[in-house]
Amino acid sequence: MLVWVMMGIAIWHFTVFVPDRFSGGIVGAFVAAVVGAALFGFVVSGLSVPGDSDTGLVQALIAIPGSVIGLAISYAVGARREREAAAAA
Repeated sequence: MLVWVMMGIAIWHFTVFVPDRFSGGIVGAFVAAVVGAALFGFVVSGLSVPGDSDTGLVQALIAIPGSVIGLAISYAVGARREREAAAAA
């Protein structure tokens, strides 16, 4: 689980290159990246957390798609809210 969460945090650092339209701002992006990585890793690993002997580079790579998916969902929700707020004004 630690590897997944740390990979989520690592991917989150790249959000500085994207306009801040994430739901909840940069903190929302952080939560989305960490939760996405942890959930995706948990699901891909067969709904279990691998032990020390099963943790390797593959476990770190598993977290990348989950983190990106979490960030994409957060960005889509935030961008939609921003468009709706602009249209209402």
